[in-house]
Amino acid sequence: MKKLAITQWGEPLQLLDAETPAPQGREVLMKTQACGVCHSDVHVWEGYFDLGSKGKMRMADRGMKLPFTLGHEIVATVAALGPEASGVAVGQSYIVYPWIGCGTCAACASGDELMCLQARSLGLRCDGGYADHVLVPDAKYLVPYDGLSRDVACTYACSGITAYSALKKIGTRKESDWLCIIGCGGLGIGAIRIAKAISPARILAVDVSDARLDLAKAAGADAVLNSTKADIVSQIQAQTGGGPHATIDFVGSGETFALAVDTARRGGQIVIVGLFGGSTTLAPLAITTKLLRIEGSYVGTLQDLKDLVALAQTGKLPPVATIAMPYERATEALNALKQGTGGEGRAVLQFS
Repeated sequence: MKKLAITQWGEPLQLLDAETPAPQGREVLMKTQACGVCHSDVHVWEGYFDLGSKGKMRMADRGMKLPFTLGHEIVATVAALGPEASGVAVGQSYIVYPWIGCGTCAACASGDELMCLQARSLGLRCDGGYADHVLVPDAKYLVPYDGLSRDVACTYACSGITAYSALKKIGTRKESDWLCIIGCGGLGIGAIRIAKAISPARILAVDVSDARLDLAKAAGADAVLNSTKADIVSQIQAQTGGGPHATIDFVGSGETFALAVDTARRGGQIVIVGLFGGSTTLAPLAITTKLLRIEGSYVGTLQDLKDLVALAQTGKLPPVATIAMPYERATEALNALKQGTGGEGRAVLQFS
């Protein structure tokens, strides 16, 4: 098999030959058809996540050894089954759910694999989909996507369920409620589309780019504001009649987190999703006196993926824009994401 691997942090990926694994037990060997390029791939490729004043969380310190193969938004066909695998057939095509736990701990036993402390996430802990084959521990992680575009289906494995899971956390909202989406990149635009399909709440989109705000408006945002304005806090509060009822921060920087807290109404909710990093200084009193609920949200569950695919199959969820490119151009795609020049659509690597 061939794989594009990190051989030096932040350097161009290298095309390597490797032995194609033979599936054992309940494992399923998948032949990659397409793999989305996600912004978290950029952080792993660079070798760290930014923790602001606490320094950097380095991948090497977390046990990642090079060479390593990125890629967690995978659509692939079944190539071979382990002797104990069942429920799928060779040649069938599936979305691969990548957020896989150890399979033996209490969290995994209860079906809450996102809480597993020994995760085997494809493309983050185990070799992923920037390769022509990928090994999946169990057929239960394969989700059919009948009637949907293959390249769009890729994106549901990460960006799709990340937005969907965050929206689930804000619960049922009324038509009079305001939901603020901070960050109108791929995740934020996807969240707006999903929110319009599942919630009656009004949506305020906030970003530093007027071009991305135009995309947010086209996706269904009821109002948009550019956060570079000096009076952005008062503008958000005026637009929402005292502050958003819920805010989802798809940037996750110190500045955007502070903006979410400063603009939230009393009793408001804040969900932090983005991995941009950095830090900020907040007065605990502001959280107490506003009775704020603040929580983090990271990707989504296997059931989230199944539910999101089902929603898309109803036709109520407009497909995200994708940009197909040969897998050999993966480094180019990563650089475009890093520099913010990726264009209007998520890059999806193609495998013959």
